[in-house]
Amino acid sequence: MAWKTLDDMDLSGKRVLIRVDINVPVENGVVTDATRIERIVPSIKDIQAKGGLPIMLAHFGRPKGKVVPEMSLRVTLPALEAALGQTVKFADGSYGDAVQGLQAGDVMLLENVRFAPGEEQNDADFAARLAGLGDVYCNDAFSAAHRAHASTEALAKLLPACAGRLMAEELGALETALGSPTRPVGAVVGGAKVSSKLDLLENLIERLDVLIIGGGMANTFLMAQGADLGGSLVEGDLLDTARDIMAKAHTTGCRIILPIDGLVAREFKEGAACETVALDAGTTLDADQMVLDAGPASIKAILAEFAQLKTLIWNGPLGAFEIPPFDTATVAAAKIAAEFTRDARLVSVAGGGDTVAALNQAQAADDFTYISTAGGAFLEWMEGKTLPGVAALG
Repeated sequence: MAWKTLDDMDLSGKRVLIRVDINVPVENGVVTDATRIERIVPSIKDIQAKGGLPIMLAHFGRPKGKVVPEMSLRVTLPALEAALGQTVKFADGSYGDAVQGLQAGDVMLLENVRFAPGEEQNDADFAARLAGLGDVYCNDAFSAAHRAHASTEALAKLLPACAGRLMAEELGALETALGSPTRPVGAVVGGAKVSSKLDLLENLIERLDVLIIGGGMANTFLMAQGADLGGSLVEGDLLDTARDIMAKAHTTGCRIILPIDGLVAREFKEGAACETVALDAGTTLDADQMVLDAGPASIKAILAEFAQLKTLIWNGPLGAFEIPPFDTATVAAAKIAAEFTRDARLVSVAGGGDTVAALNQAQAADDFTYISTAGGAFLEWMEGKTLPGVAALG
């Protein structure tokens, strides 16, 4: 799908409504992680360089259409001003009057759009009210693009619209990873439950050459083959589903890689005594034994797969990475993926909250080609779903 970017727009003297994601963590009235704020700076600066007046639209928390003072975007102003190096004007509910006073070089932030009930209802009247504040619409919030809300979908249809730098970068990375990847292309999909990633698995096996399944999800697939994994996390009601996915993967030519050994413990705690156990259809564990990470043979097999790939997508850890030593497989695989990316052997795209945390823990994130912080939007794109905020730009 083609979409316009800031390069395609005449912004001179125009008020540019830019949808951003600055839904940042806050403690005691102070932003504790300004990463999302820092990532919107290139778009704001480009709008200004082209003579435009950036007016930021954003949400904060889930006020559900009501004014909740604790969810005011005012709390982000110090971090925004530090990132942009200038004063940021703020407009509360009476947007119109404040916008009229903008002058060249100004930047404005509008109060939490979710204070208005029309935002999450994708209300046409609210969208029209927003459209009256600007001349051009720019969406730089991929992380909110899976929501058909007034500031992400309806508004885009009322003004000349384009993608911001961050949005364009994200869409480009995802297209490179899944839309038209350099093959062979593979994915690591991990995490606790198959049930949360059914749509993802169904879509990926149509598009991948190799699918590496890890984490608690792998237990369900192993059990579907006949293994008895004792007290391990398993979704017993999804065994038929797992078998269906494996059968479909066989017909599409996607090889599924499951752990062939695992770290097994009787306690789920840091430093718990553990042993390496072979995993296959005939494995039988005691009732109190749990598979908590992939073992050394599995790690070796995963690294061998990485060596054959040109494109890698990563979503979810390979084990209970929050608790050592059950982070071993995730860290080892992440470091190799990062190394291959540095050496230009691999295009690597990763996303999802646990994924980002795991790659940061492995000190590998900076070397990946692209890390998405979009969460739900990243997953829905990977599931093959149409994102309303992206479709509206077309």
